[in-house]
Amino acid sequence: MAVHTREAKLDLVTKHIKPFPDFPSKGILFRDICPILKDPGALTAVIDLFEEHVRQTHPQVELIVGLDARGFLFGPLLAQRLGVGFVLVRKKGKLPGPTVSVAYKLEYGEAEVEVQEDAVAPGEKVLLIDDLLATGGTLCAACELMKKQNAEVMGCMVIIELKELNGVEKLKPNTLFSLVQY
Repeated sequence: MAVHTREAKLDLVTKHIKPFPDFPSKGILFRDICPILKDPGALTAVIDLFEEHVRQTHPQVELIVGLDARGFLFGPLLAQRLGVGFVLVRKKGKLPGPTVSVAYKLEYGEAEVEVQEDAVAPGEKVLLIDDLLATGGTLCAACELMKKQNAEVMGCMVIIELKELNGVEKLKPNTLFSLVQY
């Protein structure tokens, strides 16, 4: 059964986010998006909502940039709908050929994200996509990576924003569009 209103789509998406208390460690409430992927209607609703947002606010977008790994699940579907390309941002050491990387701090230690050197042209208008925004470290690093490539970051999109972790502050001046906030 197809859902047609924005509210019905958001409701369907929200119903397919499954909470797992104490995962991956005690005190963490993990929000699982796997049920969205399993349900064609919920997955369609996610892509519909992202597509509506992009067409209304960023019609000039040229590339969707997906973050390793769940951004790879939603990004290509959105890019196909929009008729634009899709680019991978991966963890360091996972892409062949010449790459450009950005290091960022984790709670304990450091990590790096990278993109193939020729994946994004200077001046290209990009939107970044991932499944969830928590503290904002990875998404912020991916934005920095796009700026390092002289791309124009038009904004970031996630299915879930964990508001209490305030990751949106780390993304500024980049904007965030989230479907569901907890």
